[in-house]
Amino acid sequence: MMKLGRSLLSATLAISLASCGGGDGSRGGTIGGGSGGGTGGADSCSLSARQDWAKSVLDEWYLFPELLNATADKSRYGDLQSYLDALVAPARAQNKDRYFTYITSIKEENDLIANGSNAGFGVRLSYDSANNRVFIAEAFENAPAFAAGFDRGTEILQIEGQSVSSLMASGGAQAVSNALGPSDPGVTRSFVIEDTSGVQQNVTVTKEEYSLDPISDRYGIQILDDGTGGKVGYINLRTFIVQDAATQLRQAFNQFRNQGITNVILDLRYNGGGLVSVAELLGDLMADGLEGQIFSETQLRPSKSSENSTELFENQPQQIRAMKLAVIGRGGTASASELVTNSMIPYLGDNIALVGTDTFGKPVGQYAFDRSECDDRLRAVTFKTVNADGQGEYFDGLASVMPNTCSAGDLLSYQLGDPRESSVKVALDFIAGRSCTAIGAKSDGAQAQAPQFRLLQPARPTAAQFEIPGLF
Repeated sequence: MMKLGRSLLSATLAISLASCGGGDGSRGGTIGGGSGGGTGGADSCSLSARQDWAKSVLDEWYLFPELLNATADKSRYGDLQSYLDALVAPARAQNKDRYFTYITSIKEENDLIANGSNAGFGVRLSYDSANNRVFIAEAFENAPAFAAGFDRGTEILQIEGQSVSSLMASGGAQAVSNALGPSDPGVTRSFVIEDTSGVQQNVTVTKEEYSLDPISDRYGIQILDDGTGGKVGYINLRTFIVQDAATQLRQAFNQFRNQGITNVILDLRYNGGGLVSVAELLGDLMADGLEGQIFSETQLRPSKSSENSTELFENQPQQIRAMKLAVIGRGGTASASELVTNSMIPYLGDNIALVGTDTFGKPVGQYAFDRSECDDRLRAVTFKTVNADGQGEYFDGLASVMPNTCSAGDLLSYQLGDPRESSVKVALDFIAGRSCTAIGAKSDGAQAQAPQFRLLQPARPTAAQFEIPGLF
């Protein structure tokens, strides 16, 4: 018998290299934990048994039952993910499940959520497909690449003697991902890199286990001047998926509260989502005086409507009342990041803006279904979320539902949180009441000609890469 447990908001890049956005959100535990639709026994982890189990889960729980492909022949697919993709293809065709339903490892995901555990170089990569270039968008301070000189704005020129431009030209972003090797400790690669001042160096980096820090100690929390003498609280939240994000958010807002700050910039430009519990806390921390009012509503398919719920703002000792809120977002901003933004719209009205580009567009989330004997965790789309006004149809991104939008670039030559960086500068302009160009509007000048960077993602992401777009 299945037991209600952890739910997720997750936007998955998988498969389509052009797509962006990953992440999860938690509201409970897990569903299942045994063989589910299988029969157990020695062959319970055969591909056929796992396929039967996955299909039984979707038949019972999938948010869009009318959009399941009942004719998908499991014998035609050599792995479980390909079969899942076939089952949900009709929903994908309607832009409602862009590879959000996926299989991952129970152990890897649990380690990621509890400890931020991950193996790799510890960087987020972005690429410019027009010019075949790859850059570091962000570097994690306690990971091996940062110690070797990788940081925001560093360009990777060569990997193992291969030119990145030739890799991009021949095989696109996937060729670069392949050249970087598997996400296993001990994998070593040699690089030629160039920093933002034009200095090149040859470095060798070995992938290691490290803990993902959800808010950087260097730039994650800032108190900025809006240009009129007003103080603005800036937070760069890398991910909602690591539980320690809650502790760090409390610390940040405690600083803001102590300094009387009520205007906030949330930099979620690379944040693919995370734990719903952390998203709800972030909403609470900006909602002093709104306790008991609706943060969001969670809605399942009609046959599971008994699981529907309403989440209310709760009192938190560190909370402030956000009077103006600028959310920096891009194509990798998804899921729980979008949930928080959408949930604040009814209470802020014209005092909230999306800054940057349009977001990924994922107003749906997942429950986790475990088949423990196979280390299988099925993340299946099972619910959608709406705000207090009932708004939740932003499958094409948040820009269409936001009261205000401000177009801005992602200037890699400046560190995140620097008021000279394009998106931070425009966010400060909005807070101060200065004008901006709406997202999607025609613009002139340097921004229109600036490179368009996208987060680089492998075709088959690890558990960490599902949640943290661009991570290697």
